[in-house]
Amino acid sequence: MYEPDVTVITPTYNIVENDQADDFTLLVNLLDRQTYPYVEHLIIDNASNDGTEVLLKEYKNGGYLSFFSEPDRGKFDAMNKGILRAKGKYVSFLSCDDFYHDITAIADIVNLMEQEDADFCFFPSYCCHPEGFVFQFAPAMLNAFQVSPCPRQAMFFKKSVLTEIGSFDEKFKLLADYDLVIRLLLMGYKGVLFEGNVVTCKLGVQAAKHTTQAEAECNHIFYKNYKPLYPVTNEQLDRLVKFSEIPKPLLDKLAKVFPPEDEELFYERYQQMYDMRVDAVRSLREQERRGR
Repeated sequence: MYEPDVTVITPTYNIVENDQADDFTLLVNLLDRQTYPYVEHLIIDNASNDGTEVLLKEYKNGGYLSFFSEPDRGKFDAMNKGILRAKGKYVSFLSCDDFYHDITAIADIVNLMEQEDADFCFFPSYCCHPEGFVFQFAPAMLNAFQVSPCPRQAMFFKKSVLTEIGSFDEKFKLLADYDLVIRLLLMGYKGVLFEGNVVTCKLGVQAAKHTTQAEAECNHIFYKNYKPLYPVTNEQLDRLVKFSEIPKPLLDKLAKVFPPEDEELFYERYQQMYDMRVDAVRSLREQERRGR
């Protein structure tokens, strides 16, 4: 029976200096314990100068991984380099402090994608919030045109599909993965839900630190992807970013991306997200007024 190779891509930079060596060791060791036999762990290192390369060479000599070390323009540039070098039919992305906590994760996901002939797969995850708490992130693909539906660490992709759509758009330094998901959906690629929770990851550390830039990128992502479908105005884009409010003509076009049997649920989930965002903004404004 044919079993396709899988490439797990990890961008790194100065993990020793940043006290991430222990996390990286956990990632490598748990990946080595995966029951799926055909896993390539590919490290794209941003010319680290703190001893990271020595650590990577030790793991490479032990047969755990392969790596390339050269300057890059950020994590999405590194991941694009990884896609070009990947040998696997399927590709996933883990940062140096993420890990698959289920040793059958890769085997189960690949089996599902092969059975369904899926272009990408998404699944629940345990996410470590920048404020220090952990929560379960349930994927919300029906809300993908309003908010990011799941972490990139909780997804698998066909390498051929990533190549076809141009991989990550590197002009987005924080949210290129969100742009990628929107493009996958709008271009009609087939996604499948894997119901098991198999990955633990850090969530949006840089986006949380740079909220103004994240909002600006989100605005640009919506403009880039929705303008060909509907003449969205600057005011509508602002409301989409702040409140997840989509103009009705555009919303109706986006609904057609999903199967007809999901249309009613799509509108229901849209309204729930919109109401939740409006309530959150209203609550924040009320707190600000009380704090004056």
